[in-house]
Amino acid sequence: MTEYINIAGLQIAKPLYELVKNEISPGTGIKCDDALQGFAKIIDDMSAQNSALLSRRVELQARIDAWHLEHKDQKIDYAAYKNYLYEIGYLQKEAEAFTITTDNVDEEIASIAGPQLVVPVSNARYALNAANARWGSLFDALYGTDVIPEKNGAKKGAIFNPVRGAKVIAYAKAFLDEAVPLKNGSYIDAIAYSLKQGQLSVTLSSGEHTELVNASQFKGYQENEGQISSLLLSNNNLYIEIHFNTDHPIHELHPTGIRDIYLESAISTIMDCEDSVAAVDADDKVLVYRNWLGLMKGELSCSFEKKGNSIKRSLEPDRRYLSSDGSYFEVPARSLMLIRNVGHLMTTDAVLDKKGNEIYEGMLDSFITSYCALHDLKQNSPYQNSRKGNIYIVKPKMHGPEEVAFTVNLFSRIEEVLKLKRNTIKVGIMDEERRTTLNLKECIRAASERVIFINTGFLDRTGDEIHTSMEAGAMVRKDDMKSSAWLKAYESWNVDIGLSCGLAGKAQIGKGMWTMPDLMHAMMKNKRAHPEAGANTAWVPSPTAATLHAIHYHQVDVFALQKNIMQRERASIDDLLTIPLAESADWSDKEIQEELDNNMQGLLGYVVRWIDQGMGASKVPDINNVGLMEDRATLRISSQHIANWLYHGVVNESQVMASLKRMAEFVDLQNIGVPNYIPMAPHYISLSFQTAQDMIFHGRRVPNGYTEPTLHRRRRQLKSALRGDY
Repeated sequence: MTEYINIAGLQIAKPLYELVKNEISPGTGIKCDDALQGFAKIIDDMSAQNSALLSRRVELQARIDAWHLEHKDQKIDYAAYKNYLYEIGYLQKEAEAFTITTDNVDEEIASIAGPQLVVPVSNARYALNAANARWGSLFDALYGTDVIPEKNGAKKGAIFNPVRGAKVIAYAKAFLDEAVPLKNGSYIDAIAYSLKQGQLSVTLSSGEHTELVNASQFKGYQENEGQISSLLLSNNNLYIEIHFNTDHPIHELHPTGIRDIYLESAISTIMDCEDSVAAVDADDKVLVYRNWLGLMKGELSCSFEKKGNSIKRSLEPDRRYLSSDGSYFEVPARSLMLIRNVGHLMTTDAVLDKKGNEIYEGMLDSFITSYCALHDLKQNSPYQNSRKGNIYIVKPKMHGPEEVAFTVNLFSRIEEVLKLKRNTIKVGIMDEERRTTLNLKECIRAASERVIFINTGFLDRTGDEIHTSMEAGAMVRKDDMKSSAWLKAYESWNVDIGLSCGLAGKAQIGKGMWTMPDLMHAMMKNKRAHPEAGANTAWVPSPTAATLHAIHYHQVDVFALQKNIMQRERASIDDLLTIPLAESADWSDKEIQEELDNNMQGLLGYVVRWIDQGMGASKVPDINNVGLMEDRATLRISSQHIANWLYHGVVNESQVMASLKRMAEFVDLQNIGVPNYIPMAPHYISLSFQTAQDMIFHGRRVPNGYTEPTLHRRRRQLKSALRGDY
């Protein structure tokens, strides 16, 4: 049983209290008990409002359900539907135009367009990898992925393959020709690099000397024993480092001795307390907070074995260069870290209120993660995160302007307790719920002094789309959802609204995750569309993917493009309101079974790791054995889609159970050899299997189709059983 410490009427789990008292508080200037007294007052004052906001969600959903039921078997009159949404307050009238006043923002947010990593902060190794992913080896990213096809002798293998190496060099030098072009010739022909009168001079194989088309792209260099060891170049405000060395076999393939080309890659990272984390109790929350604290103090490290070698990982120091005038300067080596809290829905047993009830987890996250970040603000760490002195909290799953305003008020109260300047805590608004999308302008207005981020997220947003319109009818297949009118409008609307509210140069406008970390060739073909859409950041699943995706931001000048996008006609709210209903559910039996099995396999493959192993995010093989990076968002859409088809008779209960059992066997086979894996078949009584059943058969009644309540309940049940609690 959890032991609690009583402070100001709150019961705080002993491990959390000790973390705050012994590790967080020292060095912040804010005493532990003073901070907790202030937090207790916030809980007293704001918990009822949080509850009221959740009740408002339920009320609006009930009224939307009632409207669809009243008009059942009729073609939807979208004009009447829109008027009704205004009438009940689900849709709000837009007020006058405005521009956000967010200021003092780090350049990684305001003026650098580039990839963004999202990682579970509960995993120290992943968190450190992401924080250090500000720079990545282009040679490694190309050599080790399918961007370079394994054709004509270009196999990867365990030993260096010069054929593949030559293809890597050709690709990388073609990139240099595009990003930092020479006045004459190509980097393929370059045989030497030198400095002449403070400028970069390049010698070609013909003996000709040339220079950069744009001399200002040369930023600096490093030297070793009087020789240039690296060059620092820049394009679209992103750095490129050409590193010279002869201790690598790849240098033999070209005369300049280029060992590697490093790209500034993950410009920012979201350290995640939410969808990619399985934190269900006080012990889990302490692990999450301790890792975040370690990052803010600069002390986090981890050791592990890799290929027989013991490796210790910690934060990287900044990179130091010489400028052309001989003075030294530094550039950041670490990704700017944002922290994603949980939303407004869930509660946690880490703290109980005066009545012994669990408090809202989102309120605890905001307070503790901000308290931890004081170490960065007070420069207690050798590695500064925000050079502007900000705390960046990404807030997910907010529904409409009132919930954004609640978050802003919460941040203001936390600033008072922690003695922070107003608007130190900046907010990222995740545009992943339907009511937020439709009222995005007013959501941004509610946070106009603090907003530093908005984004789109197809999976969660689709899950909410299905759940909100559950009574309207059967939804199209998931793949067809991607070409639906609402989704196309959603992706444009987010950018249009963000730019009209003045986010350019002050905040990130983001796009969603590339979920297939092994399919980098496909990513390079498709993900350029994100910067081309006007997004100055987009999510990637790994440091390698960040390095490759960075190429797209060299190819596309996002900030220049945003100026053009601002001139176009705004996406249509009528398209946003168009429900993705199947015009006629006349799919063949085979098509229905394919869709059901696909959803079921994805659901089970994720759930079994979440419940049994506490893995909030992992690379899960899909039904075709393609590894997908999945978190709760993928679970939400799969479970809601099955629930929708079941409710509207596209499939029946016996079909669903048959698919569940068959896909359980399939997932079991996919996980053969996984340590501590608990098979679901042939008895089908495991907690993981029961969790999947709950989500499907009760998913229609779960608030907004969220999976957290079910996952948390079942994971707690498993942990209790493992402890021997009775």
